[in-house]
Amino acid sequence: MTMALRGVRMFVLVLVLAIGGAVGYTRPPPRETLFIERDADGDATAPEQVHISVVGENNMRISWITPSSVPATVYYGTSSGVYTSSATGTSSSYSYLLYKSGQIYDVVIGPLQPDTTYYYTCGSNTSTEYTLKTPPAQFPIKFAVSGDLGQTGHTQTTLQHIGNSSYDMMLLPGDLSYADFWQPRWDSFGRLVSPYSSERPWMVTTGNHDVESVPIINIPTPFKAYNARWHMPFEQSGSTSNEYYSFNAAGVHVIMLGSYTDFDQDSAQYKWLQGDLQAIDRTKTPWVFVLLHAPWYNSNFAHQGESQSVNMKADMEELLNNSQVDVVFAGHVHAYERFTRVYNGQANNCAPMYINIGDGGNREGLASKYMDPQPAISLFREASFGHGELQVFNGTSAQWTWHRNQDDQSVIADSVILTSLASTSACASS
Repeated sequence: MTMALRGVRMFVLVLVLAIGGAVGYTRPPPRETLFIERDADGDATAPEQVHISVVGENNMRISWITPSSVPATVYYGTSSGVYTSSATGTSSSYSYLLYKSGQIYDVVIGPLQPDTTYYYTCGSNTSTEYTLKTPPAQFPIKFAVSGDLGQTGHTQTTLQHIGNSSYDMMLLPGDLSYADFWQPRWDSFGRLVSPYSSERPWMVTTGNHDVESVPIINIPTPFKAYNARWHMPFEQSGSTSNEYYSFNAAGVHVIMLGSYTDFDQDSAQYKWLQGDLQAIDRTKTPWVFVLLHAPWYNSNFAHQGESQSVNMKADMEELLNNSQVDVVFAGHVHAYERFTRVYNGQANNCAPMYINIGDGGNREGLASKYMDPQPAISLFREASFGHGELQVFNGTSAQWTWHRNQDDQSVIADSVILTSLASTSACASS
């Protein structure tokens, strides 16, 4: 290819990104919904649905499920087959209408060294060895971000692209399995993501498809399966609920909020958020990211006017703005959209950037209808499946890229360089 032709192609790419659209892109058709069965001939003590999550600065929670009860013990070390340490935790199960879960194990290992590969086994079955890599303690750090995953052929593609991205941690803003009351689908989801969630910490929050409760009467208990299966480190951040919490990773403070848990200004979640934001030390964590499910800004026709978006924004937007949160990620709308930094509907250079990324691959398909004309605060939008990558280089600079699943290839369709508000003099002084 000649230098001139390369130059033309680069100009076209930059122009496409600048105007906020894609040229010549055909949206993918629906793909089959998957259901991953347990091996019928498998050992009932063999671990499955393994996933890990950070607990404090130096510990990791290992969770897995077996049909039969085994010791809640994890053996681990930094060399394959050589397990110099062990930790024992707890096991539990839950019933949901006529469904009875397997044994769900919860073991916290550590203290662990940062940016280090560990080898581990779960329970009494030592024939299967897993590996995990701890996040770095200092910059740089790379997050993968994708919401509304579900279990389809598109989900598989998204997971493969995330797995190939050399990420340090996964952030998921709600709607995990799309079980929607049918509990075996939670098991299927756990098997689908296990090759990825067993290797890197997955930090998740709740969405509407995770509630699984009849409104008003709240039967079964809201988030019963989610809370039993995906124990997040809420206790370490002073929260009283697994549905909202925070944690630090390298120099980043991440806040997970619950769009479907009480959030008004008299609620426990609101008061916890106030205290959490006030306690942030920007000299230690110059970046602050927030994840929630129902978006506060959205120019897609899908999910307009919902109380979880409108009322939560009314109650909490000022808190986030005054605390100079850098980015707010949301799901729910099955498409991608990036807004400028915005507060109270107006562009504001010292306000959070809003990114909607509910495009992981769910069975409901894409939300393809946008408002016309495109609002000035909406910089890029596209109804395609994909995932995001957030590379935080240091306390000042980061890069966000959105990767479209085009023809099963990870194609960068949107990219922006971010500067932390804590390092922006005009914002810091305010």
